[in-house]
Amino acid sequence: MTKPLAGLFKARQKEAARPALYARGLRLCGEHLAARGAGSTPPRARLTEAIGTFTASLDDPSADPFDALLQVGERALEAGGDDGPGLALGVAETASGIRQRSKGAWRLRGLALDALGRDDEALGCYERYAALLPDGRPAPEVARRTDTLRRRRECLDAAVALFPEAGGPLRELLAGPGATTAAVAPRFAAFVRARVAERGPGDPAVRRLLALHGDYRRLVERSGMPDPLLGGTTPVGAGGLRSLVAGRTVCVVANTGDVAASTLGAEIDAYDLVVRCDAFRVRPEGTGERTGLHAVTLRGDTPWDGPAWTQRAGIRLVFGDPAAGWRRATRQRLVPGAQEHVGDASLRRPLHDPALLGEDAWGTAPTTAFTVLRLLDFLDASPRLDLVGFTLPGRLRPSEAEWVMDRATHVDDRKMRIALR
Repeated sequence: MTKPLAGLFKARQKEAARPALYARGLRLCGEHLAARGAGSTPPRARLTEAIGTFTASLDDPSADPFDALLQVGERALEAGGDDGPGLALGVAETASGIRQRSKGAWRLRGLALDALGRDDEALGCYERYAALLPDGRPAPEVARRTDTLRRRRECLDAAVALFPEAGGPLRELLAGPGATTAAVAPRFAAFVRARVAERGPGDPAVRRLLALHGDYRRLVERSGMPDPLLGGTTPVGAGGLRSLVAGRTVCVVANTGDVAASTLGAEIDAYDLVVRCDAFRVRPEGTGERTGLHAVTLRGDTPWDGPAWTQRAGIRLVFGDPAAGWRRATRQRLVPGAQEHVGDASLRRPLHDPALLGEDAWGTAPTTAFTVLRLLDFLDASPRLDLVGFTLPGRLRPSEAEWVMDRATHVDDRKMRIALR
């Protein structure tokens, strides 16, 4: 009887500790709001809302305060700034204290440490998160960051090994608690400059050191890609896309509740190429379940921080501007094997690119559905081009809807279909 009683006593000890941990989480939230206030930007407003939800959940028997606490951490990371990652780390430490085997808590802890530049600690949390998964395969963005942090550390270790006598101070920094990216990067650069000055750039060891430093700097500026070829994904431009859609019937499906609640699924799947946009959900009876082309438009100031595009699609087109943001987002959010073809940089802004359509009448942010529809119409390679779910006002912008209706050959309100061919 001793062991069962001991186990029960430990379990009750843990339960008794949870209110104190939740109280710590609430104090962290209160201190954050006292220091920064609610904020007026959308990310800070969402963080304030998440804090409110967490606070209310502590006195609601039907709510789960743990999930609400994790949501505060996620929103704090999204809000960023000088104190967002710090709040996220405090929340994550509290959450992992409440549930030591929580995958979400260890993932959040790794992301927060990563944002603070505490690479080795972040890597340890990412590995703990992966170990808790049934298959040991983390989410794509975590796998990418894990690979990036490992490669960064390999660059640093290899650089110190090239000059073991001179590398003592850098080695000590890497072994200490202050080994943040902000501290290591300038010290590494100074180490490289000193070795170049001592031996000259022609020395073989110095050339190797310069290559390691270049790799390190690139991995600091952007995440590495474990599979740069994306599992065999083929980039396509306008000509390649036209070849892929030539002779095929096409429909662009709206992400709306009335389509999901309909019985149009079989008719939608009967098209040769089904086009879906942005963050879509599939309900086979209403929306169909095939996705031949997925079109997505990058929004916000940091679109590369969005979730990875894991939905299977034959073709994926990513629209966005400026070019640097588009390149970073595609590097970080495309998933190897999730698509067979991906639009290249020539298709990132088809409506405004003077080398393609060059139409400036649609404003700076046309809807994704209209962008892909106008592109497919311009390519003029499909015998049938339909919209499903766009018959009601508001689904497209007024100027976009006017363009569509001026060219419509048939409108079927019962089936929510507009035919352009």
